[in-house]
Amino acid sequence: MTAEHRRAWRAGLRAGVPVAVAAGLLALSFGVLAREVGMPAPAVIAFSVIVFAGSAQFAAIAILGQGGGIGAAVAAAALMNSRFLPMGAALGPSLPGGPLKRAAQGQAVVDASWAMAADGRGGFDRYFLFGLTAVQYVAWVVGTVVGALWGSVLGDPHKLGLDAVYPAFFLALLLEEVKTPRARVVAAGGALIALALVPVAPPGVPVLVAAVAALAGVWEGRR
Repeated sequence: MTAEHRRAWRAGLRAGVPVAVAAGLLALSFGVLAREVGMPAPAVIAFSVIVFAGSAQFAAIAILGQGGGIGAAVAAAALMNSRFLPMGAALGPSLPGGPLKRAAQGQAVVDASWAMAADGRGGFDRYFLFGLTAVQYVAWVVGTVVGALWGSVLGDPHKLGLDAVYPAFFLALLLEEVKTPRARVVAAGGALIALALVPVAPPGVPVLVAAVAALAGVWEGRR
C-alpha cells in the first residue's frame, strides 16, 4: 500500500464515522428484532458477520416473523441485495487485478461507501471505499452483538425511534448525491419505478427493477 493509498484509507475511516454511528444504531435494532422473531443470539450475530447488509437482513427477519420459511427469507434477502449488481458494474473499472482479486475487493461495496467513494467522473477511490466500509462493518457487528445479547434491557426499538434510522440515513445519502441534473433524473426515475411496483410486487423486486434507472445513468455517463 502506497502513502497515497494509506491517506485515502484513513480519509475513508474518518468520513465513515458518522455513517458507522447510524449503522451501529440500526444494527442494534436488528439484533433486538431478530431475537424477537426467535433467532438465537449466535445465529443473529453470525448473520451480521457474514451478510453485512441491513435491508436484506431486515427483509429476512420480517418474513420469518410473519411465519415464512427459511427459503422465502433467503430469496427476499437475495432480491434486496440485487441492487449491488449495477453498483458493482459501475465500480468494476476502478478495481485492478484479475477476476478473483476484483471479486474480493468488491466485497467492500455497501451503499454509503459506494456513493461516497465516487469521484464524480465515473470512477471510484477504492482505498477510500475500503476505509469507509471497514469502520461501518465494525459498527454493524458491534451493534448487532449489543442488540442480540442485551437488547431486551433497552425496550421496544420502535418506541426508541431506532426504526427511523434506516430511512433517515438513506434520505441523507440521496440528498448528497442528487447535486447534478443527471443524478436527479436517475434518482427520479428509480423512485417512480419503485413507487409503482411497491403495491403489487414482492419485497425486493421494486429495488431490482428500479436499478434499471441506475444502469441507464451509468451508461449515459460513460457515452
